[in-house]
Amino acid sequence: MLTVAEEQGLSGLALASQVQHALYRLPEGEIAGLIERLRQGALERHVFYLHDGELDPIRILPCPITILPSQLSYIHAVTLILQEALKRFPTLYFSDPRVREILRLPDAEERWLRECWGPSHVAHNPIFGRLDALIDFTSPMWRDSFRFVEPNLTGIGGLHMVPTSERLLAEIVVPALRSVDPDLHLEVGHDMRELLVREILDHAAAIGSGSQVCFIEPKYSGEGPDEQEQLAAYLRDRHGLTVSHADPSELTLHRGAVWYDGTRVDLAYRDYGVVDLLDLQEEGVDVEPMRTLLRENRVISSIAAELDQKSCWEVLTDPDITERHFTAQERLVFQRHVLWTRVLSDRATSLPGGHTGPLLEYARTNHDNLVLKPNRAYGGDGIIIGPAVSTAEWESALDAALADPDDRWVVQQVATIPV
Repeated sequence: MLTVAEEQGLSGLALASQVQHALYRLPEGEIAGLIERLRQGALERHVFYLHDGELDPIRILPCPITILPSQLSYIHAVTLILQEALKRFPTLYFSDPRVREILRLPDAEERWLRECWGPSHVAHNPIFGRLDALIDFTSPMWRDSFRFVEPNLTGIGGLHMVPTSERLLAEIVVPALRSVDPDLHLEVGHDMRELLVREILDHAAAIGSGSQVCFIEPKYSGEGPDEQEQLAAYLRDRHGLTVSHADPSELTLHRGAVWYDGTRVDLAYRDYGVVDLLDLQEEGVDVEPMRTLLRENRVISSIAAELDQKSCWEVLTDPDITERHFTAQERLVFQRHVLWTRVLSDRATSLPGGHTGPLLEYARTNHDNLVLKPNRAYGGDGIIIGPAVSTAEWESALDAALADPDDRWVVQQVATIPV
């Protein structure tokens, strides 16, 4: 007898197989034409990276990834539980010394957190994040494969590119698939930009603010994804919001209010961390406008997002901590879906399986089951996948991480990557 979840996984496999079979029935020349139309669509709709000012279109693969509504509902429920737990981390940071040690910030960044976290944030804490996870929708054990890798709590990528790519697939590929399989019915997923609009409007109402929004990012870098201006245009065109787009150096403070180019900033959506603002301050940029916005709870994501670290998962997978601060339902979600993660150091800790033991010894003898990551880096920088390296290479990487004077590192359970 199959469980409901197993039946859903098999249904997901059947749907994915139907999509693939339809794709395989298309002539090679037609598939090549679809790929070229996707490339052109990526250029036309700003789905690209900038490298030294040059446009590099994102390659959109023509085979859609499919998900059943019931699977989507489960993912939403689990993700919201995890998101709400992460929003409470500043309170835990200030009240629990063990949490503070796990999430330890440099002194300058901690001063910003202490200064900018207040009663308004406790009551209304806007975090618009992306929680990276792995999942195999086509497995009968798809729920067990759903494992969170790390949090990204501010300035997340993909808000323009993901829904735009989905719509390109819907416009270009899905009609071709239905031409060979009329029984194939696919719908576009939820538009993340609409979730951002809802977050902005809800937070403006919660704090009694106006709705003049400023998108703040390193506007003139000439590198990386070109998303913020596209997002600003979407909010202006689709929802009639007043949206500007600024670099932090372009903000000014006048009579207690923050302004950009003659327009008062009521709310800001930021792709800038405090560590980046501190770098700007050293260069002579006045960052007081950003500090004011954060202190007044006018920024999405709030100052709480400064605790965005891979070591967040240690807080959620340490039984002693979770029993003190989280409900039984929350703990069950963490146990099932959050990968065991520990800040690398010479200490005893709870290990996978529930027993307590020496962390370094476990890390050295279980490299086939572990990944080594810099705690606060992003973009895949510095990650060592244990099963992909030799024992000698793993040992060397651990020693280098332990000796790193600038960054802390974490070890994490390796997760299965569906292909």
